[in-house]
Amino acid sequence: MDRSFGYRWLIGGLGLLIADFLVPGIHYDGSAIEFVILALIFGLVNALLKPILALLTCPLVLVTLGFFMLVLNALLLGLTGSLGRLIGIPFYVDSFGAAFWGGIVISLTGLLATMIVREERR
Repeated sequence: MDRSFGYRWLIGGLGLLIADFLVPGIHYDGSAIEFVILALIFGLVNALLKPILALLTCPLVLVTLGFFMLVLNALLLGLTGSLGRLIGIPFYVDSFGAAFWGGIVISLTGLLATMIVREERR
């Protein structure tokens, strides 16, 4: 496994945990192993779909000065919840609003964690 994907997977999992804790409407009721699988699903969804969707919606992202990326993050978080439930992982995103705020929390967590990892590498 690529080291950068491993970091992103770990950071994404941390973001999911923090979003579960902070955002009303995001709930996780499973085991630690199921959470690791959920974090892997989240990492794969972001690694595979996000670049494609960002490219396809590039005009919207530009017109909205990047705001539409928050909408994409919310949609991908909702998709992660749906895919997780399909395989029996109890991760719930109750509404688009919860997904939107959860996406913001996950993005901020990722930003902070990436800054910390980069600082430690120096």
